[in-house]
Amino acid sequence: MTETRPVPPVDDPVPDLGDAHATTVLPVDPAPAPYDARRRGPRRVLAETGYALTAFPLALVGFVLVVSGVALGGGLAVLVVGLPVLALTAVVARGFAHLERTRLRGLLDREAATPTYAAARPRDGWFRRVLTPLRDPQSWLDMVWAVLALVTGTLAFVAVVTTWALVLGGLTYWFWQQWLPANPDDRSLAELLGLGDGRGAESVLNLVVGLVALALLPWVVRLVALLHAGLAEALLCSRASLQAEVRRATGGRDAARDAEARSLRRLERDIHDGPQQRLVRLAMDIGRARHQLEQDPERAREALDAAYTQARDAIDELRALSRGIAPPLLVDRGLGPALEELVHRADAEVELRIDPELAHGLAPHVETALYFVVAEGMTNVAKHSGATTVLVQVEREGDTVAANVADDGVGGAHQGKGSGLAGLEQRVRGLGGRLLLSSPVGGPTVLRAEVPLDG
Repeated sequence: MTETRPVPPVDDPVPDLGDAHATTVLPVDPAPAPYDARRRGPRRVLAETGYALTAFPLALVGFVLVVSGVALGGGLAVLVVGLPVLALTAVVARGFAHLERTRLRGLLDREAATPTYAAARPRDGWFRRVLTPLRDPQSWLDMVWAVLALVTGTLAFVAVVTTWALVLGGLTYWFWQQWLPANPDDRSLAELLGLGDGRGAESVLNLVVGLVALALLPWVVRLVALLHAGLAEALLCSRASLQAEVRRATGGRDAARDAEARSLRRLERDIHDGPQQRLVRLAMDIGRARHQLEQDPERAREALDAAYTQARDAIDELRALSRGIAPPLLVDRGLGPALEELVHRADAEVELRIDPELAHGLAPHVETALYFVVAEGMTNVAKHSGATTVLVQVEREGDTVAANVADDGVGGAHQGKGSGLAGLEQRVRGLGGRLLLSSPVGGPTVLRAEVPLDG
């Protein structure tokens, strides 16, 4: 690890970014939670049982309506009137699909994303509007689900009813067997198995069967629930994930374009307001010195001195502008030395922790993004937070690299206070990452960027 200017230990310098006053600059689609992650034991078994038992009646109704609608619409398609019937059938199947996603979320705690369905365009006529559901691939997946769900729903219903019957019947047989009619000619299962005759042997056998069924119940219920839910997610939710990826890619591309346009406009404005004005003044001073060189050498010398000052200031401003595009040290030596040079210029006490594997060798655009995240955090420390200690961390987390800037200042930072965070947000989004800010009033402030390693 690389450390510079160590500071006294800071307890828990990186608070939970989900706390109040935390602003997620770029929300991302959450990853699906593990199956039944929020339920344990009997609650999970009961939820899965309810899901499996209700699967069959719902699938049966959906199967009848959709198959009837497809058969009727397909048969009347040659008369054109069948197409609206097919469209209505697609809408009915969509309703059952929405219901199944609700069941996945409510009973199984699954992250069942809803895809975006095709909508009629303003210029479409009434007939084309009516047929809009048929132009949506997800509508056809919904109808396929309505047909196949009957298979898995029936299997789930039969398996759960059978297993619960064995459990309840076996565990309570000793109680209700006394009301069963006794026939001396009948041979019980226990007697056939050689376990003895009489009600006692039969009670013991049924109790063992009930206990075995009870042990297998969670596994059987979960297996059939997973089978039905897996088919539902594959047909009803997978396209939503693909749409989310497309939106994320499109948003990242647009953010990258916006960030580039913003940077170019800012660079143009800074050059116009700074170095360009100084170079104009430099040209005027040199021209005046050339005209005064023979008549008034003293005034010519003063003009040359002023021109020298203007040239030096223009160079300093150009150097500062080039640092805003890509610091030379970052380009020449990598992220580690560039961050060390950045924190050395800070007025507050700064501790830098950077994974040695990340100090060199990252993709240039990833290094640039992380550098400017840290630079923006240090700028906030210098101008607004009043912090005395700062912790800068750059570490790898799986396939992403995260940069954190945590300070003990007054807090209260948010995106609307300036364009710096907005520009960072666009830069990070353009790389497919996210920028988060936690800055409650009173502090501490944590600025965090997460960027994919491959950018």
